[in-house]
Amino acid sequence: MMFKKPLQTMHLWHTLTPTQTTALLNVDPRVGLTESEARRRLREAGPNQLQAKPARTSIQRLVDQLRQPLVWILLVAAAVTAVLGQWVDALVITAVVSLNAAMGLMLEGKAEAALAALASAVTCRATVLRAGVYQTISAADLVPGDIVQIDAGEQVPADLRLLNAIELRVTEASLTGESAPINKQTAPLLPDLALADRNNLVFAGTLVVGGQGLGAVTQTGNRTEVGKISGLLASTTETTTPTMRKLDAFSRILLKVILGVALVTFAMGVWRGGHPFDLFMAAVALTVGAIPEGLPAAMTITLAIGVARMAKRRAIVRKLPSVETLGQATVICSDKTGTLTENAMTVQAIWAGGQIVTVTGQGYTPKGDFLMEDAPQLISSALKETLLAGLLCNNAHLTQEGNQWGVAGDPTEGALLTVAAKAGLDRATVEAVIPRVFEIPFDSQRQFMATAHTTGDGVAVYIKGALERLLPTCEAMLSSEGEVLALNPDSVDHAAQALTSQGFRVLAMARKHLPEDSTLTEQHLTHGLVLLGLVGMMDPPRLSAIRAIESCIKAGIQVKMITGDHPGTALAIARQMGITGPDGAVLTGHILAHMDDAALAEQVRQVHVFARVEPEHKLRLVKSLQSLGEVVAMTGDGVNDAPALKQADIGVAMGRGGTDVAKEAADMVLTDDNFATITAAIEEGRGIHDNLIKFLAWTLPTNAGEGLVVLAAVAANTQLPITPLQILWINLSTAILLGLSLAFEPVEDSAMRRPPRDPSTPILSRPLLWQLGWVSLLMLTSAFALFEWAQHVGRTLEQAQTMAANAFVAIEAAYLFSCRSLNVPVWHIKRTPNPWVWAGVTTMAGLQVLFTHLPSFQRLFHTASIQPSDWLAIVAVAFVSLALTELRKWRQISRAAKRLA
Repeated sequence: MMFKKPLQTMHLWHTLTPTQTTALLNVDPRVGLTESEARRRLREAGPNQLQAKPARTSIQRLVDQLRQPLVWILLVAAAVTAVLGQWVDALVITAVVSLNAAMGLMLEGKAEAALAALASAVTCRATVLRAGVYQTISAADLVPGDIVQIDAGEQVPADLRLLNAIELRVTEASLTGESAPINKQTAPLLPDLALADRNNLVFAGTLVVGGQGLGAVTQTGNRTEVGKISGLLASTTETTTPTMRKLDAFSRILLKVILGVALVTFAMGVWRGGHPFDLFMAAVALTVGAIPEGLPAAMTITLAIGVARMAKRRAIVRKLPSVETLGQATVICSDKTGTLTENAMTVQAIWAGGQIVTVTGQGYTPKGDFLMEDAPQLISSALKETLLAGLLCNNAHLTQEGNQWGVAGDPTEGALLTVAAKAGLDRATVEAVIPRVFEIPFDSQRQFMATAHTTGDGVAVYIKGALERLLPTCEAMLSSEGEVLALNPDSVDHAAQALTSQGFRVLAMARKHLPEDSTLTEQHLTHGLVLLGLVGMMDPPRLSAIRAIESCIKAGIQVKMITGDHPGTALAIARQMGITGPDGAVLTGHILAHMDDAALAEQVRQVHVFARVEPEHKLRLVKSLQSLGEVVAMTGDGVNDAPALKQADIGVAMGRGGTDVAKEAADMVLTDDNFATITAAIEEGRGIHDNLIKFLAWTLPTNAGEGLVVLAAVAANTQLPITPLQILWINLSTAILLGLSLAFEPVEDSAMRRPPRDPSTPILSRPLLWQLGWVSLLMLTSAFALFEWAQHVGRTLEQAQTMAANAFVAIEAAYLFSCRSLNVPVWHIKRTPNPWVWAGVTTMAGLQVLFTHLPSFQRLFHTASIQPSDWLAIVAVAFVSLALTELRKWRQISRAAKRLA
């Protein structure tokens, strides 16, 4: 028996008959493969395991930390100062770079483990037919052509083409997004079907919830459907955050500008006859002054603080730079099952006795009310009979762990048990009175299940199944009082349409009485049934998710549903949740697959619901949105979500109900599986982004002002007002004690009342650039004026330089209060006070006194003690600078308000 090479290629297995399948696989389904043939195929096909890409080493991650242009600038500065013999400067700058890199490594945590999680998803045992004998082996040893038996409760070990299926039901939500279990069969299907509709196949990693089956292995390892996802996950590119991309571009420009200005300064000084060494030191001072040494560390710490804040709000961040990305998200692409919905089939409406009753409650928790027009409803006789049918014609069991309810068995049957329990019905109690004596199990061909129960006056048969199958066999129906009436098919159809239009899956419940000694057969159920009622169930939306979506829309964020579920179900849920309106359309994966990129881009602008999509479709949708300039957040919990989670600007996985694959591919994990936590995370993300911009707005004028002071001194052919080491002291000490306090600023009240920041806008807006230029000029004129005044009134050069250095620090401290909000004047800030600001200003003031008057500091930084009147002049300059800055901010805000009016 030879293993044919074409088997390594992909076949449309669902289009073949079982006989064609085994012939193509070259196996006798009655005997299976021989051990020798299985070993030979294993050598050729490889083990049934997914090959995970090796995780990055610590060295590789460290190199990534050092690739930032700002870090390059610092390393260049350290090298230059070391060459010039300024070892203190060089060591301090090197320490800053090392500290920042170490923090980044520590806070990012583990990296790419997604493929390892995928590999574990197919690690199980399998019952296989080898040489005519069934045996249990490791799933890793399965090969194409193996004949495998699967039973309820087992995980499918490989992709199989079914040869035999007895009441086989498989849940594939984690792979396809289909919330309800799939009834499997063996007949061949049409070629052009979505993965979720290929019901003669079962897929590796999915779960058998009922029945049993026999199948031939068609694909193993990376060639399975879950293996394709592994390939997609490996092929997706790591995206950087929008702010990081902008900072990277800004840093490159800053690097060129700083080096260019330093070179011009040196050349201008030489042209004017200056000493080359002094001019070189001046250029170094300008370079050191213009470099924001504290920016990389400040960014890392700001993001780390954001990580801690989000953790308190049940959002765990796995990749540090992603903290602020949610704040800039313009689109949230969300999976439906388990993310927007409960991932628990729930009965929400019942038609019985000519009336539709709504049922409250969530999931499998047996608590809820029966309502009609929002008023409590008594359990009518027809309603009770409908509930009894669902209770008795049932093989599932409710489970409870603490306060968490679940189901063992078919989720649909679990929903019927739950709704019966809400009415006070218990199966054990009922069956003690009318015990079950016979069962006709559900079959995809007959489309119903029936159970027979002995009663005092004969045998009661309860039937549940598809309405189109049971209605033709019904001759009567119940009134609300339980009276048997003639069947009214029109009223039944009208009720069914009313339920299906709301996205409900509809099951019919029926009953028939047989004589006492009757043995139930299918022939008994071909006529004479009494229709009890119709049950409408769905995987319901999370109430908290509905409120969260409303908040997102108010904040200018689009929400799009991307699911593998049925189009009608997806559209109904989307309308209930406010994702799309009554006229909203749905785009299926089948249509999407035949679109070119341009057509798809046009559709994703308008459509908000995508159904019957497969993993590669989700990935393509995310890429299409990103090509339109959108910042995409993708939420999900299944294996099928992993590639899109990784491709998105930020992937958000569900921590409690999500698969390991989804969690490892995501940037953020929600520990409470609550879509509403997304809203809180967006708010925190916007606050973090605001705080990063505030830090930039605060630190850049200082660096520019220091550079301008040096440039002005060279242009005026005078002494430097501040030395390179004093500049380094100012930059590092103020960045830590003053600038970092902005990282603790609470989220502004307006954060969720404004649209997302346009991804195409620069990191520093034009009004903010004008403000930075204004503050830089204030620092230049203030420090230079104090320096010249001090020398004019007889102070020494060291005292004049000390006054200029203190002026920079004082103006920075005053300007810090202005930067607490870039949108309102300082006197209108009414939010929660930030104690870190006051603590930083106080500590910085104390250090400046030591910097000025302590002998050891004087020797190190070439400072000198100054007089009390000098301190008063420094403080006055700071207050005047703050007043002028706030006056300009107020006028700018007033102009903007008039334009909007």
